[in-house]
Amino acid sequence: MRILKTLSRVYVEDLDEHLDFYEKLLGMKVEMRIPMPDVGLELAQIDDILIIAGLEQALQPFKRTQATFMVDSVEEYEAFLVNNGSEIVRGPQKVPTGVNMTVKHLDGSIYEYVQHNLE
Repeated sequence: MRILKTLSRVYVEDLDEHLDFYEKLLGMKVEMRIPMPDVGLELAQIDDILIIAGLEQALQPFKRTQATFMVDSVEEYEAFLVNNGSEIVRGPQKVPTGVNMTVKHLDGSIYEYVQHNLE
């Protein structure tokens, strides 16, 4: 059970409008870009930044999530978190990148846990 990477989240309305800035800021190109039309969002990852784009109404349910933990096993983290008093808010569920879940920790903070299965 390991956290592989922690992604800071940035919420924007138009992804294309902001990608160039973050690529220049970080000196890196987009590693991953995934449309999620079922929820009205598009995601892009540049290094440790996860840019989440969509209209305000689509973004609203996700804005309280403070960061994304990329983990080696969502299943193991689910068991650990539940056994330690956390509340599973959403998931685990299949997503375009693999499996994710949203969790509310004891302190009230909310995090996404995601296990990528990208090839």
